[in-house]
Amino acid sequence: MRLRIKFAKTAHMRYTGHLDLHRTWERTIRRAKLPLAYSQGYNPRPKLNLAIALPLGFTSNCELAEIWLTEDHSESEVATRLQEAAPPGVEIFAVEVVDPKSPKIPNLIESAEYEIILLENIPNLDDRIEKMQTAETLIRERRGKEYDLRPLIETLAVVEPSPAGEQRIHLRLAARTGATGRPDEVLAALEILPATARVERTNLILKTI
Repeated sequence: MRLRIKFAKTAHMRYTGHLDLHRTWERTIRRAKLPLAYSQGYNPRPKLNLAIALPLGFTSNCELAEIWLTEDHSESEVATRLQEAAPPGVEIFAVEVVDPKSPKIPNLIESAEYEIILLENIPNLDDRIEKMQTAETLIRERRGKEYDLRPLIETLAVVEPSPAGEQRIHLRLAARTGATGRPDEVLAALEILPATARVERTNLILKTI
């Protein structure tokens, strides 16, 4: 059976990278004593996929993982076992059965939404965002190559302050294969140091199939 798991990656895991998170899930599934399926061939790999990488230092309440099991188990049983076995920083929200023939979860992600809370007051924040929204291009550099950030920004807006009165931004970025925006790049383009912000991914938008 194929299962999709919605989970949170909280502050305890914020500096755990994508590959280490993958290993964390393998260990969690083993501790939960769930029969994880493996690929065939000379180098069998666990049939486990995470949706898209979350940059270091960010948290999320909407992460998605998919696993294949060699035996059927109820969704509630899997959720309970995983939560009991999960380390601090991983919180299980839901488990659901998925059609085995549907595309793998990394290929279904269309966009990602983020909440950004600014820890220091930024003057003229509305003006900075308006300038970015009206720009035709926003040339940035990633891994030594230039790319245009502007078409990857789908929504960018100041929203009501946090309960503590901090400035807050809502952001939706493209998250397709080969066209993935990064919130830290948006902050840099706004001339805001990423270290002065808390970024949480709040929603993963899937393609309709």
